[in-house]
Amino acid sequence: MQGQPLLAVRDVSVVFGGIVALNNVSFDLRQGNILGLIGPNGAGKTTLFNCLSRLYQPSKGDILVDGASILSRPAHKICDVGIGRTFQNVALFPNLSVADNIRVGAHSHTKSDIVSDALHLPWTRRQEHTLNERVDEIIAYLDLQAVQDQLVSGLPFGTQKRVELARALAAEPKILLLDEPAGGLNHEEVHVLGDLIRRIRDDRKITVLLVEHHMGLVMSIADHVVALNFGSKLAEGTPAQVQSNPDVIKAYLGSKDQ
Repeated sequence: MQGQPLLAVRDVSVVFGGIVALNNVSFDLRQGNILGLIGPNGAGKTTLFNCLSRLYQPSKGDILVDGASILSRPAHKICDVGIGRTFQNVALFPNLSVADNIRVGAHSHTKSDIVSDALHLPWTRRQEHTLNERVDEIIAYLDLQAVQDQLVSGLPFGTQKRVELARALAAEPKILLLDEPAGGLNHEEVHVLGDLIRRIRDDRKITVLLVEHHMGLVMSIADHVVALNFGSKLAEGTPAQVQSNPDVIKAYLGSKDQ
């Protein structure tokens, strides 16, 4: 018998003005797994992601991390339970450098306040030193040294997505939510991204939930796949099981363009 899942989605429904965006969706994410969440446009993937990161409040159901509900937490406190995320449309600070954007993520774990910082108390200096070491380590890990002092607004889109991933990692999450990370990337960049996501899981012991349209990426790296359609769970299982499911083929995988 398997133990308690790291993340449990339980009968989650979301209704917007009478429109059912999610309908009683349930699944588990086990520690150390990469779970791919797939489905056509309008299937409810982004709505579910926004529930997980507390941007939306479910109309019904519950979401648990380590057995405890997260639904009472505001979005800006979600990192406290170990959830980090990237966005489909990059959400960086364009007029800050790469390093400073990553530092914003790392600051979510600091305990200083404006008075302590202003007085340069010894413990705040030690904390800042530790934070800078973490930022430097992540910059090296994601091979961003060459651009660390550049403003992110002038960087190619693929590099910006890597910076956003770095910022999420700087918060040291247990669960990393990746929203369409392959969007806008070319074939070679997608292949590199797949290797990187697996490496992050293995090296940093981070569990990954991936929303992605690029079926080749999902099926090559996911341990478990959940397929949604019209807000309901259509299928769940290994990549091979979901790929061969007739309902999934009909709804989504009939296209051979990826």
